[in-house]
Amino acid sequence: MRPEDIRIADYTYELPDDRIAKYPLAERDASKLLVYRDGAISEDVYRHFDRHIAPDAMLVFNNTRVIPARVLFNLPSGAAIELFCLSPEGELNTGLLATGEATWLCLVGGAKKWKSGPLQRTLAQGADAISLEAELLEKTGDHFRVRFCWTPASVTFAEVLTLAGQVPLPPYLHRPAEELDRERYQTIYARHDGSVAAPTAGLHYTETLLDRLREKNVSCEYLTLHVGAGTFRPVKSETIGDHEMHAEYFDVSAEFIQSLLDGHGERQVIAVGTTSLRTLESLFLMGSKLLEQPGLSLEALQISQWDAYQGRLGQTSVTAALEALLTWMEERGMDRLIAPTQLLIAPGYRIRTVDALATNFHQPSSTLLLLVAAAVGNDWREIYRYALDNDFRFLSYGDGSLLFL
Repeated sequence: MRPEDIRIADYTYELPDDRIAKYPLAERDASKLLVYRDGAISEDVYRHFDRHIAPDAMLVFNNTRVIPARVLFNLPSGAAIELFCLSPEGELNTGLLATGEATWLCLVGGAKKWKSGPLQRTLAQGADAISLEAELLEKTGDHFRVRFCWTPASVTFAEVLTLAGQVPLPPYLHRPAEELDRERYQTIYARHDGSVAAPTAGLHYTETLLDRLREKNVSCEYLTLHVGAGTFRPVKSETIGDHEMHAEYFDVSAEFIQSLLDGHGERQVIAVGTTSLRTLESLFLMGSKLLEQPGLSLEALQISQWDAYQGRLGQTSVTAALEALLTWMEERGMDRLIAPTQLLIAPGYRIRTVDALATNFHQPSSTLLLLVAAAVGNDWREIYRYALDNDFRFLSYGDGSLLFL
């Protein structure tokens, strides 16, 4: 079957609302851990994660940091308007570091109530105050272009969001963000601002667990992929071919790619989270493109939704692909690679860069569940049935799994 013909109805399951974890556990590494290996399922807790991997394994983490992207305003009538900042015009860092003014693509809650005129809000910053305005420029599809202006103009938009914004909790939690979410809806190793959703597979790790992994000679490597709101976008079409996959930006160093190249085939490589896996597979496919057509531009290298399923792309070794990518970067004097990926990993796709995937339990009828099915085949049904039958907690604040391919 062509991946485009996959029926999303074949990748669903019954998820009762009471199985969705509305809040995190008191201790991150107290989450349950389902281990799937060679068709067998067992369970443990995350603080014993190190017992289930090779002594010299390589773990790949996504160190993106969630920004407080939901900004609330009130109309003179008292009606609430919520602006969910998705992405700035231009580069992400430019949008976050902008001073005085910035234009962002937003989702708008209560848009029908916002007839005209700017929204206004005053923010306290110590003894000082920041005056914030939001002006609706235009609607583009389901999104809105919104211009933010603020004084004093010396303040960055990142600072404005810190004062005005709320943690963008997933919509399926059906609750407003609370103070605890500022810490807990963030990995302990988060470094680079840009995500509007957490890479939730990483929420289980503590400093104690990371120390224990290092003592075991496990290599912890870090990439950055900024998670977009599209990760929660439901598949509304009957077949995947009619679903447009969201694009997300990743940022990796040449040093990271070299570490991945050195580790492949020599160490057990484990992607922590679907975002890490998506980035690794995108790097492999970009290198594969270069083996077919050396000298491509960065734009031509970018991975679109169906690239991996067309022609001979990906029918090479991971080593050769990563070497080609590093050579391409070196020829251009690049020490970092920043690019979007629209890669859809679904049944029919063969994962090549990792030996295992650590991930949470995902929504029914979602592209993330398709990714899990691509990793473990039809056994995804047994894995999810076991989790439901054995009191595992689901979705972002829920328990996790370690799936060996």
